[in-house]
Amino acid sequence: MKLSGQCLCEEVQYTVEGPARDIINCHCTRCRRSTGHYMAATQAKREDVTVRGGTLRWYAPVEGTEYGFCERCGSTLFWRSERTAGSISIAAGTLTPPTGLKTTKAIFVDFGSDYHVYDDVESFPEDT
Repeated sequence: MKLSGQCLCEEVQYTVEGPARDIINCHCTRCRRSTGHYMAATQAKREDVTVRGGTLRWYAPVEGTEYGFCERCGSTLFWRSERTAGSISIAAGTLTPPTGLKTTKAIFVDFGSDYHVYDDVESFPEDT
């Protein structure tokens, strides 16, 4: 499998050459605040991910956990932790479709904000 992606301003671009996990949505407080909603992410081996562009920066809210973002446009791109030492999580929204991936799990849902419900929510294929 080969995946690619980039930040909003396209300064940081990356490729993934190797298997990637299906998408997990994380609703923990740190992921929620880092992304503005929740982190939808895949995961790959660190050695399978190649990053290009000089504006990638890392923020460590707690020891052993880091969020990677573009310094120029602010896009959240990556998450890594000592707990998953050989892997890196990749923000799914930054991937270039088609990905062949699917969302399979939501974690820390009790930490999701009170507005995050889908009951009686109108859905539109495009912005109206």
